[in-house]
Amino acid sequence: MFVLPSKQASVVCLLDDDPSVLKAACRLLDSAGWKVEPFNDPIAFLEFAAIRHPRLAVLDIVMPAMNGLEVQTRLRSASPSTRVIILTSRDDPSVRSRAMKSGAAAFFLKSAGNEKLLAGIASAMNGS
Repeated sequence: MFVLPSKQASVVCLLDDDPSVLKAACRLLDSAGWKVEPFNDPIAFLEFAAIRHPRLAVLDIVMPAMNGLEVQTRLRSASPSTRVIILTSRDDPSVRSRAMKSGAAAFFLKSAGNEKLLAGIASAMNGS
């Protein structure tokens, strides 16, 4: 069971190049009470993160301009305190391992279900 955030909730950044996934994830997080900043461009996201230092970023892996692992690496330099959750459609054990070794708080498949994602976000926001 996930804990609903307070009205003063921290920002959750979403980065996905698929507009339909981005829209659905924004609606889900918004309905759960999270403040959401959506991005479809990794460079725009990294520029935002370098200035705003969001508490949490949910990153897709497969994107045309820059993959999620590279974004995760660059994010560590731009905003070291930002926690990362990977949300992807491909379950590749080597990618999962690299993401987790690089400090990801969680790794979810897009097909895993909303409750798991919301619980993972709540956990990451609470620092666990």
